[in-house]
Amino acid sequence: MIHELPGSDQDAQKPFGGPNPWPSADVLPAWKETMLKYQQEMINLGKAVARIIAVALDVNEDFFDQPNLLGNALSYYNFNHYVQYGASNKYTLGTLAHSDIFIITILATNDVPGLQICKNIDANPRVWENVLPLKGAFVINIGDMLQWMSNGLFRSTKHRVLFREERYSLACFVSPSLEGTIECIPSCKSAENPPKYPPIKCEEFIANVYKKRGDDQNISDHTKL
Repeated sequence: MIHELPGSDQDAQKPFGGPNPWPSADVLPAWKETMLKYQQEMINLGKAVARIIAVALDVNEDFFDQPNLLGNALSYYNFNHYVQYGASNKYTLGTLAHSDIFIITILATNDVPGLQICKNIDANPRVWENVLPLKGAFVINIGDMLQWMSNGLFRSTKHRVLFREERYSLACFVSPSLEGTIECIPSCKSAENPPKYPPIKCEEFIANVYKKRGDDQNISDHTKL
């Protein structure tokens, strides 16, 4: 599901925005209304988390509330159903190792384990750690855009899904306005620590990542514009 926008909105005419092709109310009663409410709640939660991140990065709490960042935030959703095939005692790789593109990801699950993270993607062999579900809580992942903006202070989380029982999850990816610029936050750079990544328009960042990334690529690959 992409961020629901009216057809007249400037971002609705772009590949990553616009109205969704909603299922008929006869098939899924109240689905559209429920998801639009969820969309707004996720935007509110994303902004609240971003204010905590701003304080950690030593900028004003409302830094991410700028119109070109999360003041006009967009959100995208993946509805995931992991189904076990064959012997129930064997693990199945449900999602290949990857990082998420946007500022943060807000993940809801049905409390079934399966999510794993790798803190050091350059290690050989890699060490995967389980993220055990906490009932009533969301999992927050750092995304590529935040690594870019924080100059590497916040690292995009490499993760995968390895499961052995039926699992559901709903991932919300929180993004700046497509017109916004992804660039180093002033407090994250200095003469001794210049920006590692060049400024780039959000829309171009997304398109570039989808075009070039694959499993086992990391954020350094996205700088090759």
